[in-house]
Amino acid sequence: MADERLRIAIFSDSALPILNGVSVSIDALIRELRNQGHSVHLFTTAYPRYRDPDPNVYRFRALEMPWSKGYPLAVPPFYRMLLRFRRRQFDVIHTHTPFTIGLVGLRWAESHDLPIVSTYHTLYDRYAHYIPLFPRRYVRYRIAKHTNFYYSRVDRVITPSDAASRWLRRHAVHTPIDVVPTGVARGAPHERAEARMQLGIPPEQRVLLYVGRLAAEKNLDLLFAAAASAFRQDPNLRLWLVGDGSYRAECARIARDLGIGDRVRFVGLVPRADVDLYYAAADLFLFTSLTETQGLVVLEAFNYGVPAVVAAGGGAGEWIRPGENGFLVRADARTLASRVLDVLGDDTLHATLAEGARRTARDQGPERMAELVVESYRRAIESRERTERSAVLV
Repeated sequence: MADERLRIAIFSDSALPILNGVSVSIDALIRELRNQGHSVHLFTTAYPRYRDPDPNVYRFRALEMPWSKGYPLAVPPFYRMLLRFRRRQFDVIHTHTPFTIGLVGLRWAESHDLPIVSTYHTLYDRYAHYIPLFPRRYVRYRIAKHTNFYYSRVDRVITPSDAASRWLRRHAVHTPIDVVPTGVARGAPHERAEARMQLGIPPEQRVLLYVGRLAAEKNLDLLFAAAASAFRQDPNLRLWLVGDGSYRAECARIARDLGIGDRVRFVGLVPRADVDLYYAAADLFLFTSLTETQGLVVLEAFNYGVPAVVAAGGGAGEWIRPGENGFLVRADARTLASRVLDVLGDDTLHATLAEGARRTARDQGPERMAELVVESYRRAIESRERTERSAVLV
């Protein structure tokens, strides 16, 4: 059993070319599972004008709703896709969402008596404000109920951090949980000096970097307040934001109101392959979101030897080894700014943290992630087989 190559069906509402932590982690997982000899097929939503380079991707017909710009939602009927699914005779199903396509994966696992593993990527109730038709408290209650319903019906759950695992336990989910941090492969090689030259960054400037969606739940108000506090002490500091989202106009207003608009650059969305250029050019990564289960962008920054200062309270803090690859600090603007200035004002400390960041990224590669995920698959398969043998004996 341990050496058997598995046939794996992965289900997700979010996958490339949509660019977020879920899609990046799924892409890394699929690549490494295949490197290890497993057969992997991805079932996900269609995306306008996108053609897959991968023949093992199956796209459900999907529509983009007013409240889900950039995130098409799969719509029934699903019968033709079911026929394709049945032809493959999978060993295990792995879902990455508890919503439309995740529910399809759960239903097909039940109807075909297949073991199912699900990754809990996101603290979904923190996104209740994206459903404006109902009171936020009611939406959070319904999401909590659905979280319990879904993750209590799968064979095993994978979470990327202990924080996410604790969150599920607080929702009374008693399914076995395996904590498997996402590993990311190193992107395109970029020399720091070359990257800074390409981006037009003068030698004396220090770049604070944020990568991710510009959204209210990312706690960006704190990011800007911390940057403004640090700017008052160091005229060479700049803040660059790579990404876009519904909160961009508000972010621009905040920057103007704080008087730092001329020292903030909104890079916007860039192709996935080009994000690495910004990591390579940065001096320090700042992350203030408290709604993440892991904050994969922190590990991506570590790949390029960029230390991080992270606000305590979210899953991203689990990447931080204080004094080795960055610092975890209280979610307070002055405290964040003080730590930023400490790191950038001490070249020896910065160099130590940069080397520690690279070491963390090497230790948490996609190879180990895939091995741990396969172990979770095998536990789910063996548990299902034991249950079936017990039923026969009875």
